[in-house]
Amino acid sequence: MSRARGPAPTPWATGLTLTAFSFVATVITVVACGQVLGRIHPALAVVVNVVTVAGVAPTVWSWLRVEVLRWLAAGFVAGVPFGWLALLVS
Repeated sequence: MSRARGPAPTPWATGLTLTAFSFVATVITVVACGQVLGRIHPALAVVVNVVTVAGVAPTVWSWLRVEVLRWLAAGFVAGVPFGWLALLVS
């Protein structure tokens, strides 16, 4: 008889590194695209940001079921509001 194995330990260091990378990349992307579109017309920046986030949301939602990708999803979910806040401040 073999012993049943428990769940594998959570890789916190690697996961939080992926979350931080995803967070920074998301904030930079949102701010950069928003600033460029804001120079054309502020309403265009708002509409494109909202449509982009709405389009990416189902994909990110599906990432929550995959062990490695859930860390990236956490960074994206945290990065979008911070990116919008940084865009409003800049």
